[in-house]
Amino acid sequence: MSTETDFEVVRAVLSAEPISVDQAIAAVESDTAGAVVSFSGVVRNHDGGKPVDRLSYSAHPTAHQVMSDVVAQLVAEHAGEAAQPVRIWAAHRVGMLEIGDPALVCAVSAAHRGQAFAVCSELVDRIKAQVPIWKEQFFSDGTAEWVGAGE
Repeated sequence: MSTETDFEVVRAVLSAEPISVDQAIAAVESDTAGAVVSFSGVVRNHDGGKPVDRLSYSAHPTAHQVMSDVVAQLVAEHAGEAAQPVRIWAAHRVGMLEIGDPALVCAVSAAHRGQAFAVCSELVDRIKAQVPIWKEQFFSDGTAEWVGAGE
């Protein structure tokens, strides 16, 4: 799907291993990119006024393919819009995560900031809306809650 002047998907995966903005940025940087935009959704220590100790992300067996398809669809819809290469990197963690761990990381490089910001924002929104991943929050009071299940 990539050409010399089009979009390139560098990575679009679910990962049981840690992910970071630094690795995403390094993967999409290039001599043609005047802008590199990144997003890191990290595990916070609260939700709905309750203290959170940790999270666990679970994915449907098709989630790996859905992640790939979501990114491919975004690229297909924007193909031909780039005068210079646009590079995309996206990964979502699965498994147990601690406070401060990145759960979703995306990076997009493009010749200009407007396109990099727009593609990165759309990428994050689509992954959150379409990839079948659910989180279980473990609260400090010993209770737990599923988020995203049944939606």
